[in-house]
Amino acid sequence: VEKYRPQALSELVSHRDILSTVQRFISEDRLPHLLLYGPPGTGKTSTILACARQLYREREFGSMVLELNASDDRGIDIVRGPILSFASTRTIFKKGFKLVILDEADAMTQDAQNALRRVIEKFTENTRFCLICNYLSKIIPALQSRCTRFRFGPLTPELMVPRLQHVIQEEGVDVTEDGMKALVTLSSGDMRRALNILQSTSMAFGKVTEENVYTCTGHPLKSDIANILDWMLNQDFSTAYRKIMELKTLKGLALQDILTEIHLFVHRGGERVWLRMILERPDFPPSLTECFLLSTVDFPPSIRIQLLIKLADIEYRLAAGTSEKIQLSSLIAAFQVTRDLVVAEA
Repeated sequence: VEKYRPQALSELVSHRDILSTVQRFISEDRLPHLLLYGPPGTGKTSTILACARQLYREREFGSMVLELNASDDRGIDIVRGPILSFASTRTIFKKGFKLVILDEADAMTQDAQNALRRVIEKFTENTRFCLICNYLSKIIPALQSRCTRFRFGPLTPELMVPRLQHVIQEEGVDVTEDGMKALVTLSSGDMRRALNILQSTSMAFGKVTEENVYTCTGHPLKSDIANILDWMLNQDFSTAYRKIMELKTLKGLALQDILTEIHLFVHRGGERVWLRMILERPDFPPSLTECFLLSTVDFPPSIRIQLLIKLADIEYRLAAGTSEKIQLSSLIAAFQVTRDLVVAEA
């Protein structure tokens, strides 16, 4: 991850609009205080470090840039001590401003943020502050209003794939096409996470395929989820419960992950899941058979809504720390009730 961290603004792959704005600020020498926020692995720290490299030469870096992370102490004493003394002094040989980078600023206490607000105001002439955080709501409004805010959203697959391919080429990793898709899907817009998964999978298995990526991250495979859905819709309760429990134990799956994946199936429809029970009824008119080749997305809307509410309840109860076994029973029950409703409507 650190080996391939972008060193210059031109190397960053995403958020072109933000980068062009920041570039303009730098070239016109009018850099304001910055507040960069958004999920992890989207290029916030890389952006400001690339700016700092552009602003200062290597040997000036130590005297002109103060970088403090969440791992450093950043209580009110540090704001009043080192940060204040750094911001209030000028360097003799260099015109222009110093830069204070406060990474993970949402981890700072309210008191420290309040103390910082006065420091920012007082020393704007010779110091610029850049706050970086994941949650904007944890930064006090007084600090937000003193900074120019930029939101770094999750990266899109179109931006991630070329960068991943560059790393794969440099490192000589063997990656299949479905492996690449799995990397992008599981990282959900977090470049750092994508590279970490790539590295751990290639070290564990040698070849990065879809199955290896899912196994390495402990994520349920699509085929497993399709099986679970199939059992819930087509087996009786006890059989479905037994088979799913066996699969969970064998693969070490968490119900939370199964629930998330199933939710995607219900929402968007995954591979086709057969309601065999309906198809195998001898009195069923053959002409209607095609209608019930159900991709999960084809549940009637009213029934699907009920099912989604049930899934949400189960997720809430899991988050509250209830027993996985009982919640699994509840999940199977929800699907079997849905199946019976579909049959009744048919």
